[in-house]
Amino acid sequence: MGLALVGLLAAAWTAALQEPVFRAEVAVVRLDVQVTEGGRTVRGLTERDFVVRDEGVPQRILHFAHEEEPLDVLLLLDVSGSMRRHVEQVAAAARRAVRPLRPADRVGVMFFSRRAAIALELTEDRGAFERVLQQALRPPDLGSGTAINASILAAAAYIGEEGRRGRRAILIVTDNEGLNYQMPDEEVVRALWGADCVLNAAVTGNAARPQPPPAGVPLNPDFTPSDVFRLAAETGGEALRAGAAGEAFARLLERLRTRYSLHYRAPEAARGSFRRIEVDLTAEARRRHPGAVVLVRRGYYTAP
Repeated sequence: MGLALVGLLAAAWTAALQEPVFRAEVAVVRLDVQVTEGGRTVRGLTERDFVVRDEGVPQRILHFAHEEEPLDVLLLLDVSGSMRRHVEQVAAAARRAVRPLRPADRVGVMFFSRRAAIALELTEDRGAFERVLQQALRPPDLGSGTAINASILAAAAYIGEEGRRGRRAILIVTDNEGLNYQMPDEEVVRALWGADCVLNAAVTGNAARPQPPPAGVPLNPDFTPSDVFRLAAETGGEALRAGAAGEAFARLLERLRTRYSLHYRAPEAARGSFRRIEVDLTAEARRRHPGAVVLVRRGYYTAP
């Protein structure tokens, strides 16, 4: 639909924050799981290689898929002033990286700085994706600043409203340099969980995580530093420090394609409660892959 400013998505952000919970009437928890060993993706695992626990109780896997499910990926690209020297590299790498995706996979683009804007709605049209990325070199005026948390909320609201097709992911490319006003990480994590969406991040520049303040220094709770490393980890994604932003983008996209999808029936639980999720390999799978690292979202909230 062309470039549409998403200041009008404020209502959608509010809805995402009000309803970022697992719906009891669906009765199925969907998990998007990544397994790596020695920095490489572990392929070829089966349903019998995984153990899923909900509040410590093993669960029976109802559905298992690897690369069969279609994938929706929204590229959330930081076009603020501090990112300008990286944007061309990312755009070129993104055009190459999406070509191996399967025909049913969809890609979309959202630009952000102080505000966020949908540049391309999710589509199977790779040509449209490549053309829109050319606009990243001449982005619209989205204000001065880097509103990372607010932009991730906008992305989660957008992708969460899309009809369920398979797995969902947001891939943010940013230098992680920003200050969030009245937008704490907890709200963003809940929105991503509610959208059943994994966040992955390619972090450019210094790629530094925010440091805690010195002892005794008072903090204003309305202002929080950006931390896409934490947000990615909470959703079962990963954040890569990107000396070459384009290479990191391509690596993350390849890993998104090869993640595992596991579904299980939600146990009975108090309404509005938080449920912890753990996923690991079985003892036999661990013998084959002793150094395996399993990434999955930390939990979900039941309906209030």
